[in-house]
Amino acid sequence: MPGDHNFEHLPLPLQYRGPALLKGGGSRSKQTKANKASPQMHSASLTASAQSLTANWQARKAQRQEQEGPMIPEGIPILLQVDPNFNLDELREKFLFEIVAEQEEGYVLVASEDIEITLFLKMVREFSDTVHGSARIAEIHKLFGEPERLRHILSERLFAEWSTLSDDQIYIVDIGVACTGTQEIPNKPTTRGKRDSDADWERKAQEWSHARSDAYTAWDELKVEREDKIMEFVRFYEAELLDIADGAPFESGVLPDSFTVRLKILGKGLKDIVLNYPYVFEVVEPEDISLPQREIEEGTEALAGVELLPPDSDAPAVCVIDSGIQEEHVLLQHAIDVKESYCLLPGHNANDVGDFVRPGGHGTRVAGAILYGETIPENGTQQLPFWIQNVRVLEDNGGMPTRLFPPYAIRAAVTRYYHSHHSTRIFNHSINANGFCRMRYMSSWAAEIDMLSFEFDVLIVQSAGNLSISAGSPQVGIRDHLAAGRNYPDYLYEASARIASPAQSLQALTVGSVGYGLLTDGDWTTFAQERGHPSAFSRSGPGIWNVIKPEVVEFGGDDLRTMHVPPDVQKGGRIPESCPELVRSTMFPPGPVFDRDDTGTSFAAPKVARIAARLQHVLPDEPALLYRGLIVQSARWPAWAELLLTKLRQPYLEAEQRKHLLDQTSQVIRCIGYGLPDETRATVNTDHRTTLITSGKTPIGAGECHIYQVPIPDELRQQADEFDIRIDVTLSYVAQPRRTRRNLRHYLSTWVDWKSSNLGEGLNDFRARAIKQEENENNTLPGETLPWSLHANPKHGHIRDVKRNSGTVQKDWAVVKSNKLPDNFCIAVVGHQGWSRDPDSTAQYTLAVTFEVLGQEIPLYEPLRTAVIELQEIEAEAEAEMEVNE
Repeated sequence: MPGDHNFEHLPLPLQYRGPALLKGGGSRSKQTKANKASPQMHSASLTASAQSLTANWQARKAQRQEQEGPMIPEGIPILLQVDPNFNLDELREKFLFEIVAEQEEGYVLVASEDIEITLFLKMVREFSDTVHGSARIAEIHKLFGEPERLRHILSERLFAEWSTLSDDQIYIVDIGVACTGTQEIPNKPTTRGKRDSDADWERKAQEWSHARSDAYTAWDELKVEREDKIMEFVRFYEAELLDIADGAPFESGVLPDSFTVRLKILGKGLKDIVLNYPYVFEVVEPEDISLPQREIEEGTEALAGVELLPPDSDAPAVCVIDSGIQEEHVLLQHAIDVKESYCLLPGHNANDVGDFVRPGGHGTRVAGAILYGETIPENGTQQLPFWIQNVRVLEDNGGMPTRLFPPYAIRAAVTRYYHSHHSTRIFNHSINANGFCRMRYMSSWAAEIDMLSFEFDVLIVQSAGNLSISAGSPQVGIRDHLAAGRNYPDYLYEASARIASPAQSLQALTVGSVGYGLLTDGDWTTFAQERGHPSAFSRSGPGIWNVIKPEVVEFGGDDLRTMHVPPDVQKGGRIPESCPELVRSTMFPPGPVFDRDDTGTSFAAPKVARIAARLQHVLPDEPALLYRGLIVQSARWPAWAELLLTKLRQPYLEAEQRKHLLDQTSQVIRCIGYGLPDETRATVNTDHRTTLITSGKTPIGAGECHIYQVPIPDELRQQADEFDIRIDVTLSYVAQPRRTRRNLRHYLSTWVDWKSSNLGEGLNDFRARAIKQEENENNTLPGETLPWSLHANPKHGHIRDVKRNSGTVQKDWAVVKSNKLPDNFCIAVVGHQGWSRDPDSTAQYTLAVTFEVLGQEIPLYEPLRTAVIELQEIEAEAEAEMEVNE
């Protein structure tokens, strides 16, 4: 019989591995089909465009050589538009084009060292003559030069102002430079020829290994070469390289396929780089990074009559990357890891770590939310649960100086504290750009978070960003929306309300804010009408590539409005109950040590970091990937939103009512993601709720499939019973990013998704559907698809227009009747090829599955626990028998 238990998480058994059964690629576009039908016309168009491009480039290069300036490379920059399903590797293999950057709708920036683009024009002629092997030209739709190329490189603002840029004016810009060249890792030999001797096969393996090593060496050398070239421009135009102003090495913050530099440079130098350096893929002005300046009313003095004890020496540590912390604060001082405090601000002493943001601080409030959550104790004795580490990156006014490059700042903080004596793995980053995130590429700031998450076992909890009360153009504040007739919550779905960088990072756990409900004071009322409604200021999703962002929300308070015309708007301090209870800096008296006087996603995020730290305490040996997965797994929509899903589950709905509900749920997920996480659900099981998890980070390569099996006990599937069982599944994974790719499946080296068995589908039938070449001698029983809330297809599920598998944390949930449960519930995790062709490239993932009896009619934990133990014993016996037979 199974031993005693304490409702610990159960192991999720991995039962089968094999090659994944993958579906074919997408169909070709209408334009490609039209080009195939008219090869001569298409060839003539491409030839004319190509010849014009080369002539213009030769003329520009001749003119450039007459002027003083750094030598520029031979490459000609070209903007292509190709079929969205076109394999970009063929551009390199067939035409020796370097892929500088991929964008949406088939646009690709390339560079060719052959100014005449000879190989390309040769195949174009062959396509016109219908020569065998030239048909792929139909998939290359157009070639563009200037100004269309500039439109795809410059930010919207810079492109609009390009013609009026002054040669003698100084500009501060972030420039992205690609550095992968045309070198690529060849396909690894996998099939041994019948006549290959052992020596021949070994030689092939060695040749491939050397070729792979040569590719990595070539990429490193090319990166250094292009860094040096940018430095030539810097020296010639007497520009300033701002990202190393504090003495950081140039390599800090670079990604494998590109690097980004922040330059302070004259307009003529900026024009020279953009027009003549063919490997530039992005030029944007720095994002305005500062804390929202929102009026705060002074609270009343409060006393902290509680005795606080330091955390245990081995308690988890949470690093707060923020404006500094008032480390001597009576509510914080015992938890501060003082020896590790550090200031990254240029021109400041490393020990300058105080929180000087008026009037009540920012990092101080964040630290308090991590330690205390919703309620700050006023009496009694309490041991603090975590250590707080303090790294200051914001100035007294809450802004980040342009001389501190955000990708460098986040990398410096993470690497420093990950290697500290606490081996910190949880980081709170309640800092955002003031405006909404750009969608052309993953920003260098967000991509750096993705890269750090790949390199280290860390979780970065990121605020979604706030809408200001009022904002100047081009930003739009809450008052501006209301004045334009866009009421709450409709304005939250506007592009101007989109999450702020770096919240679009795929690996960051992005947190939005919800309010405490309808509260009034005279003419003033909260925007939220029910508990858990989106806060008036909380920025919404989706993020880049339609990824669900924010993933979760917490209580960050709400703003207030009047019903006047036009309405007035202010922060929630007038109604204290509309604000979260937060520790407050006392550096600028008068003011209490804690109060309800401030709001923001900045204070929702640390409440989620608190849950992550609790998970680290409960599961200290598990990866941060699992902490992220369990936080999302624990999330639930608030009651008002869950009611929409309950209505959609009704079997008989009128078409118009169903459409209205579907529209509503699509909007809900944009604002609150998967909902409110819960510390208890994340860390503890009950008799009626059971979570099964994988242990450690499981590697999976492209084309691989892993099948997990959860045996469902007979007593949970009695035909006479009809209890509601909620099933939640969350996959959390990480892979290496590549910033020059604007496509989810090319941004990551390996991307991963999951699918489940159906109701009534047998184990062998599911294996045959998930693993390639699995034999199933019985008649296939496909079963009935679970009523997933999201589904892999955005046209299915109860929530439309989003896909559950678009991000690196993928959750779905369904409610089924207990008598419809299969005898085995299975999940297949599948790896797919991203940008990397290295066969040793893998993604790392964790998986969680939860079963819950919603009405608590029958116990669930012990029967599932017993079934899992019995399955493991059977597998162990089978393996032992196989070893004996061998």
